[in-house]
Amino acid sequence: MSVSLDPTYRATAIAALGDTELDVLVIGGGVTGAGAALDAASRGLSVTLVEARDFAAGTSSRSSKLIHGGLRYLEQMDFTLVREALKERGLLLDSLAPHLVRPVPFLFPLRHRVWERAYIGAGIALYDTLGGARTVPMHKHLTRSGALDLAPAMRDDAMTGAIRYYDAQVDDARHTMMIARTAAEQGATVLTRTQVVGLERDGRRVVGARVIDLETGAEHTIRARTVISATGVWTDDMISMTGVDFPFHVRMSKGVHILVPRARLDLRTGLIMRTEKSVLFVIPWAEHWIIGTTDTAWSLDKNHPTATAADVDYILDHVNTVLREPLTKADIVGTYAGLRPLMTGASKETAKLSREHAVAEPVPGLFVIAGGKYTTYRVMAADVVDAAVARLARPVPASETARLPILGAQGYREMLADTRGLAATTGLAPETVRHLLGRYGSLATELFDLVRLDPALRAPLPGATGYLAAEIVYAVTHEGALHLDDLLTRRTRISIEVPDRGLAAAPAVARLVAPLLGWDGETTDSEIDRYRDRVHAELLANQAGDDETANSARLVAVG
Repeated sequence: MSVSLDPTYRATAIAALGDTELDVLVIGGGVTGAGAALDAASRGLSVTLVEARDFAAGTSSRSSKLIHGGLRYLEQMDFTLVREALKERGLLLDSLAPHLVRPVPFLFPLRHRVWERAYIGAGIALYDTLGGARTVPMHKHLTRSGALDLAPAMRDDAMTGAIRYYDAQVDDARHTMMIARTAAEQGATVLTRTQVVGLERDGRRVVGARVIDLETGAEHTIRARTVISATGVWTDDMISMTGVDFPFHVRMSKGVHILVPRARLDLRTGLIMRTEKSVLFVIPWAEHWIIGTTDTAWSLDKNHPTATAADVDYILDHVNTVLREPLTKADIVGTYAGLRPLMTGASKETAKLSREHAVAEPVPGLFVIAGGKYTTYRVMAADVVDAAVARLARPVPASETARLPILGAQGYREMLADTRGLAATTGLAPETVRHLLGRYGSLATELFDLVRLDPALRAPLPGATGYLAAEIVYAVTHEGALHLDDLLTRRTRISIEVPDRGLAAAPAVARLVAPLLGWDGETTDSEIDRYRDRVHAELLANQAGDDETANSARLVAVG
């Protein structure tokens, strides 16, 4: 049995805060913070992770859902960065998270004859070579007719030919949460809705932090020999908390994605296209396509970046240049916006570890990691923990996470190969078994136990039939979900996968978890109302023509 991040776990962990001095306190529950907690705990260190909202509530749940090396870095001649990212892609696909990370094909349309095929083809061939062991199929050159066989939705005149290559994709929010659960399995304490409000100091040295339990309002002091800040776009908030200037800062860039039904585009592959700013992806996502992204400066609310009408128009205008039947706003099922934490102002004093991320100790005892990309989270985590443990007055083992599978990985392939046998044993349809294995890996056995004990949990959710009632219960009993938004936005993707953004599912989900979370009728109604208000505010913001108007519309709703 895995560690269960249920309400009892949380209450016990909150009550124990401050009892002992930790080796490492990690601030931030995104993928880098969760990775740092896992890295430190797996080295035998005492670790607590605190997150103000939910696991992956910020950038780490709002990415393009890709695990990739970054083809664009090849044009910048940054071969080291691409090689590093592709190595991580291989580890995730092969051993660390094969249940959560899977290969995905992309078609790169060519618009010019001869020279473009040679130029792009050489780059993609290098990309395959840098990827090392064959974790994904090699690229393939296609004629125009060959490309149209894979992508009938594309216009004949949209390309002269194409190259198909492979990368990988991930449900970023689930992956981040599973890293946090794996950290807990290794002995770390992981807490959400626990906000840092101040740093504890001994002279200049940081020796811990003051946190507020946002569920109760109680304040606690956590003492730690080292503190790691993995706060992403909130890094500059940490700067102001220290009272000193950091050797780098973080600026924010907003990226928007839209989802359309899978049936709307006749494609048997993803697409990647150049734009005047960067690239645009069309990414297969279960019964949908994810299309994005944008890249615009953002200086408004960090918690709730929102897609505007202009963002959506930009995406539609670009993707429609290659489609036979243009997409319209009526085709859009969901939208989401995330903020990229882009490092700026790195100085000679910064322990700069790649072009993408950096680690610094701006005040003694506080280690800050900034920048980076989702794919290389494990490297980033190891780098910042390496810096922190150098401050401990005892030897600490090297990072083990390159050889430490995430929960659910071990036994996954064997279970997947026995899908029909599991279906016969559990009484679930084979496609349901595959769905559960793709979200939980070998931990799906715990879901099988739930539906065996309570057959009613086999039922699909009203308004979101792609998910079982058991998955909602499990999210509370094992995955640390505390609120309706956690359940509909990150443990599942209902908020972006159904046209009503989860409004029909919300009451049923709330009633299902109310007894598990101790909600009375008033609290249950409040959770439903808060989620409904959030959806309406986001839909109103989506109609705004600019970021300022959208930001104001979104902030009408709490949470």
